[in-house]
Amino acid sequence: MEFGPHLMLALIEGAVLSAVLALMAAGLSLVFGVMRVVNVAHGEFYMLGAVIAWFVAAGTGGGPAPAFVAALVIAPLAVGTLAALADGLILKRIAYDPERTIVATIGLLYILQQATLMTFGPEARPVAPPFNMRIALPWLARGDEGWGLVWPWGLSVTTYKLFVIAAAAVVLVLVRRGLTHTRAGLLMRATQIDRETAQAFGIPVGRVYALTFGLGAGLAALAGVLIVPVQQAHYLMGGDALLLSIIVVIIGGLGSLAGTIAAAVLIGMSEGIISVFFSPTLAKIVATLLVAFVLVFRPQGLFGQRPR
Repeated sequence: MEFGPHLMLALIEGAVLSAVLALMAAGLSLVFGVMRVVNVAHGEFYMLGAVIAWFVAAGTGGGPAPAFVAALVIAPLAVGTLAALADGLILKRIAYDPERTIVATIGLLYILQQATLMTFGPEARPVAPPFNMRIALPWLARGDEGWGLVWPWGLSVTTYKLFVIAAAAVVLVLVRRGLTHTRAGLLMRATQIDRETAQAFGIPVGRVYALTFGLGAGLAALAGVLIVPVQQAHYLMGGDALLLSIIVVIIGGLGSLAGTIAAAVLIGMSEGIISVFFSPTLAKIVATLLVAFVLVFRPQGLFGQRPR
């Protein structure tokens, strides 16, 4: 097996996984950072994004591109609205108690999973990408005249995978700017620092929590829409995504968006490279060992703040 071309393909696959993981984990980290809620149903919001994308594609008479654009808009809005309603109907009524919210979101997980099974079915179903042109990939190799770029026959990547990477990067930049340059972001950060003081200054904490929970779910749904042309929609697809997102959030630091992105790149790239050259099982073992090392030597995560 030639090392150069396979390494290039592994890096591309790792970058796609990193992009989707960063979106998914950013939503999970945002919810925990502002609300101090561990949302066990976060993977099901990701699954709903993929399933809604399939329903939109199946119900749209046009080509894959219009259906995909519609899914990019409909899925995050629908899932975000559903999450905001769940916040008001469930989490708010139990006063965001940490233990009870875990139990409540586990219940929400099973409700969403079974509802999807009854409506979508048990089969995995594909969604056609809006565009799928292949681009040749070069890699660095040494020839008779020294080092240079080589374009081998058959080594290529689809334009859609490159789009997933670029789209995730743009969304994460917009989320970052929204948190630092908008009034809603200011209210979220104020609520995160001190909920009681925020309430005393007239900040509508209940609305901030609903917005935060909806935004986190919307990011997960967007990740599901982006990944479904690469993978397939399935009612159980949220489990592995939730596990990897939790690993990313723990390594990056709870509530740290920068740490979440850095950890997503680390986990995504290592998973892509190890899966190509060794096995996906070994990749999961390495990710688990990374979490263990972080918890032992830096419990607050790579970018998290040590509690005072």
